[in-house]
Amino acid sequence: MISVDAIAVEFSGETLFKDVSFVINENDKIALMGKNGAGKSTMMKIIAGMQKATRGNIRCPKEAVIAYLPQHLLTDDSCTVFEEASKAFAHVFEMRDEMDALNKELETRTDYESDAYMKIIEKVSDLGEKFYALEDVNYDAEVEKALRGLGFSREDFTRQTSEFSGGWRMRIELVKILLQKPDLILLDEPTNHVDIESVIWLEDFLLNKAKAVVVISHDRAFIDNVTNRTIEVTMGRIYDYKANYSHYLQLREERRSHQIKAYQEQQKFIADTKAFIDKFKGTFSKTNQVKDRERMLEKLQIIEVDEVDNAALKLKFPPAPRSGDYPVSAEDLTKSYGDLVVFKEANMSISRGEKVSFVGRNGEGKSTMIKAIMGEIEFEGKCELGHNAKVGYFAQNQAALLDPELTIFQTVDEVAEGDIRTQIKNILGRFMFSGDDIDKKVSVLSGGEKTRLAMVKLLLEPVNVLILDEPTNHLDLKSKQVLKDALLAFEGTLILVSHDRDFLQGLSEKVFEFKNKRVIEHFETIDAFLIRNRIENLKEIDLMAK
Repeated sequence: MISVDAIAVEFSGETLFKDVSFVINENDKIALMGKNGAGKSTMMKIIAGMQKATRGNIRCPKEAVIAYLPQHLLTDDSCTVFEEASKAFAHVFEMRDEMDALNKELETRTDYESDAYMKIIEKVSDLGEKFYALEDVNYDAEVEKALRGLGFSREDFTRQTSEFSGGWRMRIELVKILLQKPDLILLDEPTNHVDIESVIWLEDFLLNKAKAVVVISHDRAFIDNVTNRTIEVTMGRIYDYKANYSHYLQLREERRSHQIKAYQEQQKFIADTKAFIDKFKGTFSKTNQVKDRERMLEKLQIIEVDEVDNAALKLKFPPAPRSGDYPVSAEDLTKSYGDLVVFKEANMSISRGEKVSFVGRNGEGKSTMIKAIMGEIEFEGKCELGHNAKVGYFAQNQAALLDPELTIFQTVDEVAEGDIRTQIKNILGRFMFSGDDIDKKVSVLSGGEKTRLAMVKLLLEPVNVLILDEPTNHLDLKSKQVLKDALLAFEGTLILVSHDRDFLQGLSEKVFEFKNKRVIEHFETIDAFLIRNRIENLKEIDLMAK
């Protein structure tokens, strides 16, 4: 049991939260929710011991192991993937190596009666007691199984970590955390940059093998599947629900309804009391009653209604010219990088108005196929855009293509046309840009802010073919829903690469699976595809690790 006792955080006189207390029990699976800036990541860092609270403390058993995965983390680049992952068992290996070294020393020493000799024997005995009390584990097999589960192939095991992107290095760190079997796992946006199959594997691990878990995530399907408790951070305090995210939303709405009712009743009481005071102030016979009511108002604790964003902005893509019958097609398409074949003899035909998903493990060719469609890379075979195809393309590096010298407002104003220009401030606010933020230059924005801005820009361009490669990684639940609603109403052709199942749900009627150097067409929704593949993939991973 880990206890958060009356913690408070203050920055430059501003209170982020105060007197927050709750207990994390064994097997609790907690979603830490709240709007951006509410203090979720700060609270997680305090629990992890990475940051100090202004007041209060974290209490946990002496032997408790707390593992923390932040949003951005780099692993050591001086070893292979397998070596880096094996560091999860470094303490075990160090104990074993120390025992071996001490036993060798005992073999060479002859001062059997000396105090030094006896101390070595005592140390070997203590280490042996701890070492042999450990669960008998095939450490290499455990490392392999975890690496495979999070998307690494056996060929990757001997590659240097420096060869992998930040997202893949984050997976390596996640593998190390999972292998430590901690008492509490803290995960800050763990599904960013992780493909659907790996998210499913992670869900299975957290549900069936992990102990306590606290997670911050904008992946609704993930937190609904994993968590059984929701702690909301809002207006400097918390609300604790014994419910998953979807149920929490219902309970939160009920809570706000009660708050609004209580607030309205209190406001009526205040108005009536003030009216009494105004009416009888100066009336001798009512002096005591007036003073009593004045004191009552001074001591009254004003009921606060929790903040909520009631914005009802609906985004709609501007109309674009009609495309040909088949805006995207590929025939016998093959792509290789030297000896590495990404996919071969792929065939694809996407008709006008069709919404399709590209799915598969990272590295199987989804983004490569998009680059081929956009004509950004060379390839063998045929791949082309159809007649009058006007393409809106959101790449994973889209944020880097923004003009750093423009302000946020100017960036959007450049592409906005017609009546939508009058809504620019509202649109930006919906994507968490408000007040003076809109006058900031792109050059000073964080990576997440640039991604959101690039998404706003795309939403306003008149296109009839949309190609989105992982568009939701830096979007919160509210912004993702705005984007999803716009895509559902989009009348053009949509190609979508995403690991976010809740976002994909209802957005595509056909799935192209990238697997084993092939592109396989499935005439089914993403839900049907995932239901069918969930069992297959988990069994496949277990079998491959044996």
